[in-house]
Amino acid sequence: MVMPIFDTASTTDASRPSPLGLSLPQPASSDAEASSPERVNVAVWAPGLSTVEIAYKAPGESWKVQTLPKCDDGVHHGLVENLPAGTRYGFRGAPHEEALPLSVPAPDFDSDDVGQLLLDPYGRAVHQRGEHLSSVRMESAFDWGDDKQPRTPWRETIVYEAHVRGQSMLHPDIPEHLRGTYAGMAHPAMIEHFHSLGVTAVQLLPVHFHMDEQHLQYLGLTNYWGYNTAAFFAPHADYATQAAQQAGPHAVQDEFKGMVKLLHAAGIEVILDVVYNHTAEGGPDGDTFSFRGLGEQQYYRHDAHGRYLDTTGCGNTLNFAEPRIVDLAIDSLRYWVDEFHIDGFRFDLAVTLCRNAGNEFDLGHPFLKRIAEDPVLSKSKLISEPWDVGYGGWQTGRFPKGWADWNDHFRDGVRRFWLSDRSGVEPGQSSGVGALADALTGSARVFGPSGRSRLASLNFVTAHDGFTLADLVSYDRKHNEANGEQNRDGHSDNRSYNHGFEGRTENETILAARALSKRNLMTTLMISIGVPMITAGDELGRTQHGNNNAYCQDNQLTWLDWTQTPESHDMLRSTKRVIRLRKEFLQAQDPGFPDSRTDLDWFDEKGQPMTAAKWNDPSVRILQLLASSEGGAFRGLLVINGHKDDKKIVLPKLIAESGAGHRMFELRLTTSELNDRRQGALVAAGEREIVQGNTINIYRT
Repeated sequence: MVMPIFDTASTTDASRPSPLGLSLPQPASSDAEASSPERVNVAVWAPGLSTVEIAYKAPGESWKVQTLPKCDDGVHHGLVENLPAGTRYGFRGAPHEEALPLSVPAPDFDSDDVGQLLLDPYGRAVHQRGEHLSSVRMESAFDWGDDKQPRTPWRETIVYEAHVRGQSMLHPDIPEHLRGTYAGMAHPAMIEHFHSLGVTAVQLLPVHFHMDEQHLQYLGLTNYWGYNTAAFFAPHADYATQAAQQAGPHAVQDEFKGMVKLLHAAGIEVILDVVYNHTAEGGPDGDTFSFRGLGEQQYYRHDAHGRYLDTTGCGNTLNFAEPRIVDLAIDSLRYWVDEFHIDGFRFDLAVTLCRNAGNEFDLGHPFLKRIAEDPVLSKSKLISEPWDVGYGGWQTGRFPKGWADWNDHFRDGVRRFWLSDRSGVEPGQSSGVGALADALTGSARVFGPSGRSRLASLNFVTAHDGFTLADLVSYDRKHNEANGEQNRDGHSDNRSYNHGFEGRTENETILAARALSKRNLMTTLMISIGVPMITAGDELGRTQHGNNNAYCQDNQLTWLDWTQTPESHDMLRSTKRVIRLRKEFLQAQDPGFPDSRTDLDWFDEKGQPMTAAKWNDPSVRILQLLASSEGGAFRGLLVINGHKDDKKIVLPKLIAESGAGHRMFELRLTTSELNDRRQGALVAAGEREIVQGNTINIYRT
């Protein structure tokens, strides 16, 4: 057996506990020290270990191991020689006597397939061979050229939630070797799609290095969505091209940066969906490959009896009551902005990140304060998923200034009006127009108390989690049997409506009704105040055949189908049309919109102001919203008919600026099948207009 080489010569030199991870030593104090460019300061917070060793393998060399000689407040650190870029490394150590035994096997130094070392929480890349993981030292050099972040104002932002792999796996105009990769996401064909659609930002499902849960491995499935992070500083290598993966971690990193650079050049922001609430180590019986081995009691939350506190539903919860965990998240965020030029973040289960020592949501939490005070992060787009599964976990509207929240009130109100209220309810059981009106105007009652504007509402009808838009109008029930959990997983309350038949049908009447509902949902999303988010593929009518929890389906069920059909063509066309209309209306408005300089007035079907009785009457399903800019230079009118039958309505009376007669309303868009024939029609204010059943008309003066 070849014995590991122990090198203690450098341990007498001064090392430092900060920054964590690998860094260059402090300025050399002698010419001899200056001649060692591959000397590295190694620091790891491992409060559960009494001693820590680093095992490392430089390119072309054998494994070596060295003890980190110093420890300050749980941070073990030392100087290590001959640790150049590309070096694989990891940690192992002896636990404190009172700690649980550390079940991490020692490396087999006769083999390149070493046993599982503990990953560096600050490692910039992960090398994976089978079940064995190791961190990799990285260089950050990249030619960014004149890259500039677009910094699109929230008012003009349209978010497109996408999966790196699924977005381009089936795209016929993208070369096969680029499909499903970072390079594929930024291919000219994909950028052209984003441009023609009109979105301004792509929000990528998790791209941090993640792993598959044990139960999925037993089922032969994978965690396709990626919400199971194992390394917060490392890009997921499987999303890089085969050429980049074979070339090594630096090529993977460069491909990711190249994607960001190309998207920025096209004026498109890149937002990352980040998962700091839990790790891939799972529950107490899960794997040990990093945090659990370094300090289980400190990295994870526990109750008074020492049991895991789980506010994530994933087996463990990172302990954001611990300052070192806050540091870890902040340092990771800064790294992705500084090194990868990322424009913003969507925080999965964000409430968990703001729970204090008492496990309560805290608006004064250090995590929120640190971001607000950070000169870089405070300027990034910050989006919360404002809930988790713990006590007091629903906090929509309560995040501080500078944040936008996923607005589930919008999602539920819009779905209920257009779908579930129509799915066989008895007369009088409808929810009426109140919830829809609230959604249309940015849920001011929800977001107002936080001191934020209506732009704090991140509006969505669908997301990666749940039915696609096409399935929302085609299924009353979830169909998740392919997930291997006997259809027990996924939400059962979807506020969906199959329009009289469950799933696929050739019935033209049902298909037409479903297409109309899709147009209504997309149009409502795009004309509402707030920041809209489209789920990738909804603009094409993508289906998952009723699976509303396709997190483990890395196949054609979840990949975007780019096959052109009359249905996909019509949906794409109508989506582009309403996005163009949204931008046109915003350009015509005062730049301060949607603040108080724009009046929002409500009218009933007779063109009369809405009354309290009308608002509270569940049978009322006709609503008119008149938006008027300061000075009367612009007026837009939204007319919604939620009845199944055509209705005669009276447009609100508006006197022409000359004082002679009424102003004219020009029909700019209708979701009915008469759209092309009626677009541009003029109707005088105060006159009658026929609005088809279950449609939206949008006018402009």
